[in-house]
Amino acid sequence: MFWLLVLLAYLLGSLSFAILLSRLSGGPDPRTNGSGNPGATNMLRVAGKKLAILTLLGDLFKGLLPILIAGQLGFAIQQQAWIGLAAVVGHLYPLYFRFKGGKGVATAAGMLLGLYPPAALLALAAWALTFILTRTSSLASLIATPLTLPLLAWQQPAALLPMCALTGLIVWRHRRNLRDLFAGRERHF
Repeated sequence: MFWLLVLLAYLLGSLSFAILLSRLSGGPDPRTNGSGNPGATNMLRVAGKKLAILTLLGDLFKGLLPILIAGQLGFAIQQQAWIGLAAVVGHLYPLYFRFKGGKGVATAAGMLLGLYPPAALLALAAWALTFILTRTSSLASLIATPLTLPLLAWQQPAALLPMCALTGLIVWRHRRNLRDLFAGRERHF
């Protein structure tokens, strides 16, 4: 049952709400407009607030739902975390869109919300504070995600290994943003 849930989480994670909502609304494809990233931040740039909010909610949900199902089925916290990670990997490398996906931050936030809500609140607070101070979404994501690790190590150590893997993937997917941040070229709102 564990591997079936991992597969289903990956397939759910592979749904790109940014692309699907763009197609349904007749709006611009986020992969070829703005930053080229099919995520909520770029949807805000290219399609407006409504579609950005819907994208954010869809991406959050696809990270949260597998965790809720795994919890209801009695899976241990570490198993839940691996299942949630599969949803994030689906977002990063979606089967349905030639394995070219987004950065995974909203899906990871949904996963974290289901796994351990205090860590999700910490990440949200860190993200919001960084964004307010810098107006840079990528920097906010790069700060918020690793900040959850000490709290998880303390309160939910069984989830730490999958969350470390998740953090590594998010940093990897932001590598171009990191280069732009260091060069002073990163986009700001």
